Amino acid sequence: MKSFIAPLLAVAAMMAPLAGGATYARAADDIVDTAVKAGSFETLVTALKAAGLVETLKGAGPFTVFAPNDEAFAKLPKGTVEDLLKPENKAKLSSILTYHVVSGKVMSKDIAGKTTTAKSVEGSEISIDATKDVMVDKAKVIKADIETSNGVIHVIDAVIMPPAK
Repeated sequence: MKSFIAPLLAVAAMMAPLAGGATYARAADDIVDTAVKAGSFETLVTALKAAGLVETLKGAGPFTVFAPNDEAFAKLPKGTVEDLLKPENKAKLSSILTYHVVSGKVMSKDIAGKTTTAKSVEGSEISIDATKDVMVDKAKVIKADIETSNGVIHVIDAVIMPPAK
């Protein structure tokens, strides 16, 4: 029996690294702790802190977060992130970040093959097209279904912006 378990554990260890070399925490961790431990969401975590949203996303949930990774934030025009992190832009930053969050736990299997919308915590509708690649507005989901203790994270390759009001 031991000779069977050792190779199985070795294979499991090799499969642990996920997209972009990031590893994700066990589902016992909440959304924020999972993002911190992944190491590929430093800009998102910094923005959550600046917007005062950390405690919210550590709450009971459940939440679905379409989480832009650091590469997604790097695609924004130069100076955008730095400008949004300024205290005087806290409301705008909060609006952008809460546009990435949906109440409830939406797994990829729940929307597979569908085109739909979801109401963001910010209040606007997010368009979702899961008929081919999964697109959230104009961002592509590059890693889906990272389960956390209070919801799920879907990694996206761009920062999505709420419609102008």
